[in-house]
Amino acid sequence: MSFDQLLDEGNAEPTEGWDFSWFRGRATEARPSWKYLEGLSERIDRARAVLDVQTGGGERFAEALQNASSRPQTLAATESWRPNVEIARSRLAPLGVTLHEVTDTAPFPFEDETFDLVCSRHPTVTQWSEIARVLQIDGTYYSQQIGPGTNRELTDFMMDPQPISERQGLDRAVSLAAGVGLEVTNAQAESLAVEFFDVGAVVYFLRKVVWTVPDFSTDKYRERLKLMHDHIEKNGSFVSHSQRYLIEAKK
Repeated sequence: MSFDQLLDEGNAEPTEGWDFSWFRGRATEARPSWKYLEGLSERIDRARAVLDVQTGGGERFAEALQNASSRPQTLAATESWRPNVEIARSRLAPLGVTLHEVTDTAPFPFEDETFDLVCSRHPTVTQWSEIARVLQIDGTYYSQQIGPGTNRELTDFMMDPQPISERQGLDRAVSLAAGVGLEVTNAQAESLAVEFFDVGAVVYFLRKVVWTVPDFSTDKYRERLKLMHDHIEKNGSFVSHSQRYLIEAKK
């Protein structure tokens, strides 16, 4: 397939939701050793009221609920991005989940101490004070998050070397959790290989994971994309690394 055809394919795929099945055979990403979804299903089994924050299209929360052996009586989720809201609502409603459209920095629309489990996979913003407020005593916050410098090789290839902010680092998360009275019981971080096998997959990834190259468009970055295409043609793939961490805290 030609360079232009690959760009067209990467541009044609819709970006709503967090279903990454389109990448099958075109890109791979290693998974963290802690197996977030398995851990979430186990915690759902022990919970009575669960909130999933920034659920995206609801894909991962739905999978964890379906894999759990029991389903709590109270299930809720929040999402801020309008294209995802209806996708998440249609996916989660049959599982008994009430979806709330809430901006990432707004207060949660729930009473104090409503949930004994609050979870979030790859939140954009972690509102520690709100998490602590809606958690019951002995309740748990369980989250897999994106660490600083994730996919920096891809960002730097497209934009030249960029500074790395520690704002989303694990150490800061531990400190912020403690600052609102939560006791961190589990904290782990890993660097995971991400491999792209054609430039179309790179285009789709950059359209979907917008913070990697914030001003991305194929027109603006055509020259760099051609260099990426040539690199993949010569080497078989382009390898980057995602940074992930798990944090679990108890009230």
